[in-house]
Amino acid sequence: MNLYKILKYLAFALGILGAVFAILLMTTDSDSMIDNILIVTYVVLFIVIALILIYVLKGLFSGNIKKTLLTVGLFFAVILISYMVSSGTDLDLKQFNDKGLGITESISKNVGAGLYAFYFLIITAIVATFLSSAKKLLNR
Repeated sequence: MNLYKILKYLAFALGILGAVFAILLMTTDSDSMIDNILIVTYVVLFIVIALILIYVLKGLFSGNIKKTLLTVGLFFAVILISYMVSSGTDLDLKQFNDKGLGITESISKNVGAGLYAFYFLIITAIVATFLSSAKKLLNR
């Protein structure tokens, strides 16, 4: 049995388990079912992250390592530039701290850096998609 079939059956079993817990949560008043759904969610998240790491490492050692390291380096450069651009003082933090959220300038800077990185990466993906489509149209 290959890995694809194993993962397909595992995903099917976890989907059924999650559906059963969701139905039980909707039909009962017990909040303990939320814990069960969270456990299933954490298991699925762990499996997905583990598989991503396995396939990334497998591809890293079987493919062009120079190109892979360049791509990873560019990604970290985007994160670093986003962190340097973010100020952390864009908001009035007093209203958040009055509610007991404990937001600091460091947290605000991290959130801002994540947003800037997301904006840059999503724009890059959109431009790359359009350029790829245009190249295919022009090559016909």
